[in-house]
Amino acid sequence: MNLVQQNNNLKGVFLIALGFFFFACSDTLAKLLTVHFHPLQVVWMRMIGLVIGVFFLFYRHGIKLFSTPKPKLQLLRGAVAAGSGTLFIYAINYVPLADAIAVTFVAPFLVTILGATVLKEPVGLRRWLAVLVGFVGMLVVIRPGMGVFHPAIFLVVLAAGFFAIRQLLSRWLSGIDSVSTTVAYTSVVAFAITSIALPFVWITPSGFPVVLMIVGLALSAAVGEVFIIRALDVAQSVVLAPMHYTLIIWGTLYGYWFFGDLPDSWTFVGCGIIVASGLYTTYREFVRAA
Repeated sequence: MNLVQQNNNLKGVFLIALGFFFFACSDTLAKLLTVHFHPLQVVWMRMIGLVIGVFFLFYRHGIKLFSTPKPKLQLLRGAVAAGSGTLFIYAINYVPLADAIAVTFVAPFLVTILGATVLKEPVGLRRWLAVLVGFVGMLVVIRPGMGVFHPAIFLVVLAAGFFAIRQLLSRWLSGIDSVSTTVAYTSVVAFAITSIALPFVWITPSGFPVVLMIVGLALSAAVGEVFIIRALDVAQSVVLAPMHYTLIIWGTLYGYWFFGDLPDSWTFVGCGIIVASGLYTTYREFVRAA
């Protein structure tokens, strides 16, 4: 790896870390707003921020941003993104933020499974063991049958499944469309889908603090999206992948500050297992890419 690539990777790590910081802010505000609004409306409010990010991309690329030879795959990815976001926000209305974020970390393992079964990618024994260990970590966090979890946590598992499908579609599209085009389609389609349900759940915002939270939700989602897009433009994805786990830091802090939710020791143990196996999977990807 040359010095320029190393510098770009460091820049990318910094940018994506900022992106996940703002996404954690967005998750926290979404959980706060579910007290006042239906989760579907909260999802729609968050999508406004992502559409703002699309305007940023449109300013940079113009109409060619929406040029794609695979419009059906792009539309499907947007629909899956809408489903993933809706399920996650429904779930955090009932479960602690850090627990929900920890469970979403199984998504890379689901991507490995889908990659092996759908894309027929070669997956060795060590990566299959990492997948198994990751799921054990998820079970430690959830602890089904022990009376310490809310059933809504399974919505997070389903959301992670949708996210894995979204990543699989990203792999299909990676050699066809740019990251910017894929993000633009995903944001616009997800916004359009969530808008369909809006008349049935709409509650008019009232009070300056609530309006301020809505603005913060949209802006933090937009800023986070822009930082992550920029990071992916300048750095290698295999280098950036581990930064996803910084979400648990912010999720734990925000969960404690705003909701008084402090994960118990078993949640930290389970999260540690998931992160360790995820980092190993990332390492194997790095070795393959080297």
